[in-house]
Amino acid sequence: MSIKLKEPAQIEKMRRSGRIVRQVLDACARLAVPGASTMDLERAAERQIRDLGATPAFKGYRGYPCVLCTSVNQEIVHGIPSARRLLKAGDIVSIDCGVVLDGYYADAAITVPVEDTSPKLQKLMQVTREALYQAIEQARVGNSLGDLSSAVQQHVEANGFSIVREFVGHGIGTELHEEPQVPNFGRRGDGLPLLEGMVLAIEPMVNAGRPGARLLNDNWTAVTEDGSYSAHFEHCVAVTKNGPLILTE
Repeated sequence: MSIKLKEPAQIEKMRRSGRIVRQVLDACARLAVPGASTMDLERAAERQIRDLGATPAFKGYRGYPCVLCTSVNQEIVHGIPSARRLLKAGDIVSIDCGVVLDGYYADAAITVPVEDTSPKLQKLMQVTREALYQAIEQARVGNSLGDLSSAVQQHVEANGFSIVREFVGHGIGTELHEEPQVPNFGRRGDGLPLLEGMVLAIEPMVNAGRPGARLLNDNWTAVTEDGSYSAHFEHCVAVTKNGPLILTE
């Protein structure tokens, strides 16, 4: 396994990419209203990415057709935007975006409510987001990957939800996906030691029901096996001598 450690100047380039991702996600969140299609979000995102001087990271990656992944309700990840998929009040939608700028990638995701959602779905989103930040807090020199993974799992399961195991986070840098893989489940102290200069895309995917996932016929969209709703949050985080540095804030 080859881990590519980043110098501070490289991390700063990734932070510039990360700022663009955050601007795009914030804009898409405002567009996620009843009656909007997921393709409306897609078109706005692509226009903004190019206006900001970056290149979409996902479009064309392994044949993926869009710049966003938009995963609604029981869709976990990799939902393909569509003009036919209209958002309605009470939905939740996960919006995942990546860009490359000056050769460096950034990747982040949020899950947002479409108008009012049920208290259970509000809790699902809140717990998933909290689990992400608990993992980020563990992204320190001398800790292990298992410290991140177990932080996610313990918080999620203590709140009555389940961790998706088929999909994991990843290293990121001059490629969208680098080593190591970053699971959202595990034991403290297990796995690779965290080194200064690692940059990790940490991304809890959490189901309201059981943890199982299956792939739809489009060979991209992953959904929950039991039809329960799912939430997804992601940040790119650098391990620095001064602690975790979120690059997509």
